[in-house]
Amino acid sequence: MHAELESRLRQEITAAQTKDEVLRLKGQWLGRQGEIQNLMQGIREMPSEERKEFGQKVNHLKNLAEELIGARLNEMDSAPQAIRAEDDPTLPGIQHNQGNLHPLTLITRRICQFFEKRGFAVESGPEVETQFYNFEALNVPEYHPARDEQDTFWLPDGRVLRTQTSGIQIRTMEKRKPPLRIIAPGKVFRCDHDATHSPVFHQIEGLMVDEHIHFGHLKQILKELMQELFGKDREVRFRPSFFPFTEPSAEMDVSCYVCNGSGCRLCKQTGWIEILGCGMVDPNVFLAVGLDSEVYTGWAFGIGVERIAMNLYGVPDIRLFFENDIRFLKQFRSINPTTGR
Repeated sequence: MHAELESRLRQEITAAQTKDEVLRLKGQWLGRQGEIQNLMQGIREMPSEERKEFGQKVNHLKNLAEELIGARLNEMDSAPQAIRAEDDPTLPGIQHNQGNLHPLTLITRRICQFFEKRGFAVESGPEVETQFYNFEALNVPEYHPARDEQDTFWLPDGRVLRTQTSGIQIRTMEKRKPPLRIIAPGKVFRCDHDATHSPVFHQIEGLMVDEHIHFGHLKQILKELMQELFGKDREVRFRPSFFPFTEPSAEMDVSCYVCNGSGCRLCKQTGWIEILGCGMVDPNVFLAVGLDSEVYTGWAFGIGVERIAMNLYGVPDIRLFFENDIRFLKQFRSINPTTGR
């Protein structure tokens, strides 16, 4: 008898297609007037020598019913709602978790869109470069400290993982004659690793070459870029600097968007935040690509995407961008991909 009851119990629970049917079976088998309770009451009428064995079988059936019914209910709770909606069309539909753009992608797109609106083309190039494109054509001779192994990843064949996207500028000037307006976004690699530096990071370089190009053009477009990223009331300043591939060269700072120049922890009480390096293209660079520096002039700049993102979004450690921590990345869901805010 117990084998027949167990077989019927399994069949009925397996055949149940809705939660209501399973709950009805729960009452039928485990309720106060259910079949298992009726069996328990029948123990009193049995001979004493048969009660123990009969009671054990009834308890086994009760435990089995509780286990099977609980498992079936859990199965239905975890089933896709689209399946359960066939029985109850009032249930909500399936809600898919939507992804969001990575913060570095957000910044890269905004900067690229800014320059594309002003007639700049987006160019790309190889991440493994020859010494000519990564150093020599950029006026970085063999003895320059930038070639030291502490800064550069060298490959066995003498090539390098590019340390900047400037090689794209050289390749573009080789292929096309001025006027040129390009930006070159991409990954670059340097032997550096701490809270503000990463062995792999992202850079966007810009180049404009034509007749009669001067430093004033560079200052104006970079000021407009900073106002696009940090707000219309941002001011910029240029400090003399040195880069082998530009002359004159400058570091550009933007007025602190937190304290508006009065001094705070972010700007280290200076009122300014260092953002990028820039300058007029060195005549030796034009010579390397066969352009006449007496006819053409140009400017170039390089900006670190991570630096912009860390300042704009208040990220304290550059390594957070590369750890793929979903908790960190979810914080950027509410950011508009167009405005970056």
